[in-house]
Amino acid sequence: MRLAALGLSVSTLLVGIAAMYYYTTFARMIDAQLHGERTRVLPRIYARPLELRVGQAMSSRQLIDRLNDLGYAQRTTLERAGEFSVEEDAISITPKPNDLKGQTVKVLFRRPVPASARNSKRPPPKVSDRVEGLQLNLKATTGVMLDAPLLSSIESDRAKRRPVALSAVPPHMVNAVLAIEDRRYYYHPGIDPIRLTGAVVNSLTGKSSRISATSTLTQQLVRNVFLPQMEGWTLQTARERSTSRKLLEMWVALVMTQRATKDEILEMYLNAVPLGQRGSFSIVGVPEAARLFFGKDVSNLSLAEAATIAGVIQSPSALSPFNNATRCRERRNVVIRAMADAGFITQDAADAAVAEPLTVVQRALEAEAPYFVDYIRQALENDYPTLTTTDTTQISVYTTLDMHLQRLAQDAVRDGLTNVDNLLARRKKKGKAEAALIAIDPRTGDIVAMVGGRSYNQSQYNRAVVARRQPGSVFKPFVYLAAFEETAQGVTDLTPASIVDDSPTTWEFDEQVWTPENFENEYSGPISLRYALAHSKNIAAVKVAEKAGYDKVAALWKRLGVGTVPRAFPSIALGVFEATPLEIASAYTVFLNQGAQRPLQHMLRIDNGAVEVTKKRKTDLTQVARADTTYLVTNMMRSVINQGTGVGARSAGFTLDAAGKTGTTNDLRDAWFVGFTPELLTVVWVGFDDNQPVGLQGASAALPIWTQFMTRALAGRSSVPFDIPEGIAFADVDPATGQLAGPKCPDTLTEVFLTGTEPTAMCLLHQF
Repeated sequence: MRLAALGLSVSTLLVGIAAMYYYTTFARMIDAQLHGERTRVLPRIYARPLELRVGQAMSSRQLIDRLNDLGYAQRTTLERAGEFSVEEDAISITPKPNDLKGQTVKVLFRRPVPASARNSKRPPPKVSDRVEGLQLNLKATTGVMLDAPLLSSIESDRAKRRPVALSAVPPHMVNAVLAIEDRRYYYHPGIDPIRLTGAVVNSLTGKSSRISATSTLTQQLVRNVFLPQMEGWTLQTARERSTSRKLLEMWVALVMTQRATKDEILEMYLNAVPLGQRGSFSIVGVPEAARLFFGKDVSNLSLAEAATIAGVIQSPSALSPFNNATRCRERRNVVIRAMADAGFITQDAADAAVAEPLTVVQRALEAEAPYFVDYIRQALENDYPTLTTTDTTQISVYTTLDMHLQRLAQDAVRDGLTNVDNLLARRKKKGKAEAALIAIDPRTGDIVAMVGGRSYNQSQYNRAVVARRQPGSVFKPFVYLAAFEETAQGVTDLTPASIVDDSPTTWEFDEQVWTPENFENEYSGPISLRYALAHSKNIAAVKVAEKAGYDKVAALWKRLGVGTVPRAFPSIALGVFEATPLEIASAYTVFLNQGAQRPLQHMLRIDNGAVEVTKKRKTDLTQVARADTTYLVTNMMRSVINQGTGVGARSAGFTLDAAGKTGTTNDLRDAWFVGFTPELLTVVWVGFDDNQPVGLQGASAALPIWTQFMTRALAGRSSVPFDIPEGIAFADVDPATGQLAGPKCPDTLTEVFLTGTEPTAMCLLHQF
């Protein structure tokens, strides 16, 4: 008897010690979580502030998406900063930025014509896809700058989170979770005695052997957040079904209820509940699920959408709206009926919500620029390692990305690849081609849009940054630039009007024989250098490189410091080396900066709320070529778009003054288009990851993507001419001879020259 009593006493003591140990341990964790005391705080990444301007390519639906990105709440009546209301032809906004607080921005769109007022013989007009007007406090204005949208928080566990205060979560979202997960949440001490008793009775009577269904919200929070923080524990061990783990979970839930209020616990739960997977990321928290499921800020969720998210909690993988829409909808309706049973909503509201279709946003993850976020993450790890490993203050990373342009880039790549898929299907070509797009503000070097592939869900390989492919014909402008550099030195006499023979030619070099071909073996005979570049003639490009000196062409590219260094062989003229789209974009900045290469930028600043910790932005330009010779090539590339291989951009509706170059590599493996205005430089690549021939030219695969993006990105902008540097002269020439045009010349072209190199002889071909 005494031994039994002693054993009981020892057991009680040990249990008491264990209880105190876990109480102390988890009390500290809970207090730290409540008061924001973390061992490490991971950086938050922001895009650049949202700019609204008159004439901008943006529909009312797109603006609503952007406002959801910013966390603005949709309301019928505007009462405080961070809200917006939607009218038939306008959206009113109360901005968050301090310089706009207390004011109202009204964005005007074209009013749709009522059906009764339409002429039945004409199709109905399209809803406006651009901003027709802007008002600030009812006064007309041309532009307004709102706040910066949060792109992502960098998480070491590849989890996407978007924590918000409980007050930002709408009541129907809270009620949906409580109705299906823990209806007596506000009335129990962390564990639910009623549910627990029922589970024990069911277990004893053999109706059920599971007690896991008794878990309260508090217990779920303990299991998903606090137990994995214990030394030697993982998320997997924290979720294992065992009596000891369950008892510890219940004890910590009781401790938590003592250390935190019900609202504090509920806020932590809503921000930490696991809700499935998208691509390589896990979705954590109701606010992030709202973004990735529906493309909305959590404050704007409908009743049916809130019930969908609450329903997924039970089994995130099996009930995912992306993986199993039917089961997800069934579970959503169970939640809605539970809300009605609990008195949270009326039966009429429940019936209406049940009747709604389940509609998710398939592209929500892509819309958050995941390839760019990965690029920023890698840059932070390389340049600021302490920010992602040891920093204990909240770090905000403000990037160069423009979310509006990023969405337009995503749309252009998606639509362009659909077109490519159709072209390949007609040719019975197997496989899915990939694409990359990178857009640069050439005046600053800021990366404003980046798309690294068809679908981040399917592949996280960022082709814009790491895919090394042959540039092919997009390298030809640098061949002509090297030639004009030699002209400026008096070594050659080549000008844009010089005539070159575009006929089949064989080269012998380094004991090798090489006979290149033009596309589809089409040759034009004597042509000007301008025509040769505009129509991407291979033979002409090699002959220009030969006259300039292959070593001079290679040296020019080496000065740019991008891509692999090409060998000084005749084939250098056709771009038979490797470079990434990012490197091609960097190289092309010379054409917009007077022959100087501008460093590309991806971050504007990093701060912790008080101190800016960013390294100095790279602003020093590297002079690669002369301003005047560079302008000659830029002017010639205008002909690519106006009359040459890029003329499809004009027929597709792109009207602004621009320059560019198509690119198609050997055996049609890669398709490129690089084009720019003084305000925006964009590189597009299309091809297969395995380097098999895509079988399409740059003009048919890459140019349509570039055209759609640039047309929409620059909508509402006036055409801006390219700056003309000193040392440039113009002369009217006959393009067939390159000589000064006479009165009888059938065609006349105003050509551009380095001062002193313009022709002096009159055209002899058309004298009579």
